[in-house]
Amino acid sequence: MRNYGGKLKRFNLSKKKRLAKGEQFKAVLARAVCMSNGLLRLYMAENDCGYPRLGISVGREWGGAVVRSRLKRVLREVFRQSQDEIPAGFDYLVMLSRSRSDKSDKAERAREVVRRLSFEQARASFLTLVKAAAAKATREE
Repeated sequence: MRNYGGKLKRFNLSKKKRLAKGEQFKAVLARAVCMSNGLLRLYMAENDCGYPRLGISVGREWGGAVVRSRLKRVLREVFRQSQDEIPAGFDYLVMLSRSRSDKSDKAERAREVVRRLSFEQARASFLTLVKAAAAKATREE
């Protein structure tokens, strides 16, 4: 909760604010603006809901179920706490994936960085990508 002039504003992440179905993911991918910063890849597309929605995809190459679930929890919390800082009326699809054929030391170091991802790092990365994607989307209109 955040305090705005004596009023508490609660941000929650209800099911209606999540992209869960494959069709929803495909719809976002088909019409989205894509931005990447090496840590996250963000696809951002307008929706008709009037509120932001989030979808997350984490590939198996990032680790076992425990690691992938932790990454998704961190990203959901980043989105939940950032709802007042991102444009409403957009679907946000965040992906963490890398080619399975890339088995170099660099890829292993990248996986280790993602496994140790902190909330602050994820938040900074997400907000930077959203700002860049929003700027790109307005230029394309």
